[in-house]
Amino acid sequence: MSKEDKSNSKISIVIPVHNETDNLIWHHDKITDYFQKLSQPIEIIYVDDGSTDDSLTVLRQLKHSSPNLVRYLSLSRNFGKESATTAGLSIAKGDAVLIMDADGQHPVELVEQFIKLWHGGNDVVIGIRTSNKNEGVVKKYGSKLFYAVIKFIGGKEVIAGTTDFRLIDKSVVSEFNKFTERNRVTRNLIDWLGFKRVEVPFEAAERHAGEATYSFRKLVKLAINGIVSHSTRPLKLIALLGFIISLLSAGLGIFLAIDKYGFGDPLGLSVTGSALLALFVSFLVGIVLVCQGLLALYLESVYYETQNRPLYVIKEHR
Repeated sequence: MSKEDKSNSKISIVIPVHNETDNLIWHHDKITDYFQKLSQPIEIIYVDDGSTDDSLTVLRQLKHSSPNLVRYLSLSRNFGKESATTAGLSIAKGDAVLIMDADGQHPVELVEQFIKLWHGGNDVVIGIRTSNKNEGVVKKYGSKLFYAVIKFIGGKEVIAGTTDFRLIDKSVVSEFNKFTERNRVTRNLIDWLGFKRVEVPFEAAERHAGEATYSFRKLVKLAINGIVSHSTRPLKLIALLGFIISLLSAGLGIFLAIDKYGFGDPLGLSVTGSALLALFVSFLVGIVLVCQGLLALYLESVYYETQNRPLYVIKEHR
């Protein structure tokens, strides 16, 4: 699409929802008021990811009050934010798609800048979180560790703080919809596609209401999926680790044996043969178990992929 065509473009806004009853109406009004001031045509696509509160009821009300503006999907159960986002992208009709959270932490005030950068020829405009007022110590440093690991295993520069808050051209959406992975991290897949991209820093706001439903366990699972799906380099590293440990163990064993039996223990180490054996066996068993655990993660990923089950199931679509 040319720059001239983009001036009259339509933006699809995809918002995954899970137990956000207290935020939906406030967030919806904030979005619609903002885009009315921009005179920017939009459609808002809500994806209810198996909410157990009244989120779906509120979405039905929003659809009833704004039938030409609001569309929503209701999944049959909680499939996870990544699947919910994918479901929304699959039905988006806009010339570009804006992905946002429903809790108000993504500042809608930056969207005008996103659109200008998109008009300027960028296919992907990415929000980079510089700080988060609700972020605890564990999540903060865990995030830094995750990006360090991704950078290490991927062998390329990875920007810390990347989020799903991004504007992507419909050409990118079209290619994204071709992915078939089950264990997916949306931002990683979009980054993998390439295209021309630009980053915009932002400070995440506090949640408008309620508590975050994305638990620490889900964050850990997302991080593991991101690492496993990002590269097979860890598999090569454990092979190298095994070789190094075997080499060191053999060298140390020979040294201690010569020290004890060849020279009569001049260093006074007083190491018994059984102690040596127990030490090396325990150490190597631990390494083997770690390596088996890593292999199990990859086998689990392969297992879920070969099942070929649908990524999500839609219960209601309006």
